[in-house]
Amino acid sequence: MDTSERKKMSVQYFRQAYEAQSHGDMGGAIELYQKSVDTFPTPEALTFLGWALSSMGKFNESIEFCKKAIELDPEFGNPYNDIGAYLIELGKVDEAIPYLEKATQVGRYETPWFSHYNLGRIWEKKGMIIKARQSYQRALEENPEYVTATECLDRLKFSLN
Repeated sequence: MDTSERKKMSVQYFRQAYEAQSHGDMGGAIELYQKSVDTFPTPEALTFLGWALSSMGKFNESIEFCKKAIELDPEFGNPYNDIGAYLIELGKVDEAIPYLEKATQVGRYETPWFSHYNLGRIWEKKGMIIKARQSYQRALEENPEYVTATECLDRLKFSLN
């Protein structure tokens, strides 16, 4: 099978995996994301495979897939944010910061508000309320309809009074 055919098949597996994941079939999604990666690895398939695995608490494995995604495309923002989020879940907030900051700086990232939100979570955990507010505000600048950031800002208003 030539490269073009492998790419097409990989995309097909990826779409099927995403569909399975959106219907709650994590086992099926993981299997299909893995097929996508095995057929023709893309940063998207690697990142989403990590995302599916993270829903099962497999954060270290998820991080490894995201690092492979970054190797394929260092300008793809999702894996940086995802690594940061997984490190937060693992209690390694200081290790998460550079990944989340990088996610806010790369060229190809459609949802940068997630990284700003995750940075806000870190600053809030560290008691750095002003920095947390700035991060949540930045998330809202990126996506004014991001309700979670609005809720965090509202909560922090009371902590500064």
